[in-house]
Amino acid sequence: MNTAVTQSADPSLISFSDHDPHAQAGLHRWVARGQNFIVEWIESTRDGALLSLSSAHEVIVLPIGAAATLSIEAATVIAPPRSVCVVPAGPLRIALQGGAGCAVIASHRGDPCADLAINAARYAIPDRRILSGTPAWSRIQGGRQIDVFDIDAVKAPADSPRLKMFQSETLSINWAEYDGPRDRAMLSPHSHDDFEQGSLGLQGDFVHHLRWPWGRNSNLWRDDQHVQLGSPSLMVVPPQVIHTTEGVGPGRHLLIDVFSPPRSDFIAKNWIFNASHYAAPG
Repeated sequence: MNTAVTQSADPSLISFSDHDPHAQAGLHRWVARGQNFIVEWIESTRDGALLSLSSAHEVIVLPIGAAATLSIEAATVIAPPRSVCVVPAGPLRIALQGGAGCAVIASHRGDPCADLAINAARYAIPDRRILSGTPAWSRIQGGRQIDVFDIDAVKAPADSPRLKMFQSETLSINWAEYDGPRDRAMLSPHSHDDFEQGSLGLQGDFVHHLRWPWGRNSNLWRDDQHVQLGSPSLMVVPPQVIHTTEGVGPGRHLLIDVFSPPRSDFIAKNWIFNASHYAAPG
C-alpha cells in the first residue's frame, strides 16, 4: 500500500467547537477541508460583521439562522436562511447579523483559507486515488449572477426523496433534513472508489458509521467506527470506506454532503436541481 493510501485511511472527524476559532472583527471562523474542497463555518458576534474572500471558482454559501448579505462586483443580494446560494468566482463579501452562522463551501479559494484548515496536515501528501476536482463545469445559464435557491421551494427527486441536490462549477451538495432520529431500518451504507465525501452537520447530532473493507493482508484490517458528532461539524470519509450517517436524538437534523467534482451520476439521473445551468467539461 502506498504512502498516500495509508495516510488517507483515517477519516477526518471534526467538531468545530472543539477547536479555537480564527477570530477577526465580529467573526469566528473554522476551516476544514477534503482534498478537493474547503468548508468554512462562520459565526457572527455582532451585526454587520463582514467576511471578505476570493475564489477561483464558484462557491456555495449556506446562511443558517438569519439572512446573509452577499456582495460581488456586479450585484448584492440578501440571502434568507434555508437557502442555497451559488456565487460566481472572484471576490465575495458576506455580511452577517449578530448570532447568525454561515457555511462557505469552495474548491479553490484564492485567499489563504486552506492554510487555516484544522486538518490541513493530512493533505500534505495527495491521495492518488481521488479524482481531480477540475476541469470545471461551464456555466451556461445565469452568467455572473448570484443564484439563490429557497430550499423549501425545491422538490426532491421522486426517486431520491430524502435529498435535495445542487451543483456549482466544481462542487455538488446534497441537502438532507428531517425531524427526530433517522429510521435505523433505512440507513444507506455505501462507498466511493475514487472520491471523498464530506458530511457537514449543521443542525442536530449524528453518528457516522464507518467500515473498512478487508483485503488479503489481515494485519491491515480495522474495526468498525461509530463516531458521534454534534453541529457544526465535518466528517470527510476517504475513498473505499463504507459509510452511512444516522441522525440521533430529538429535534431537527440538517446534514450537507459535499463532493468535488460534481456527482456526474446524480446529474445523469436528473437529480441535481440546477444541473441545466451547466455543461460538462470537454
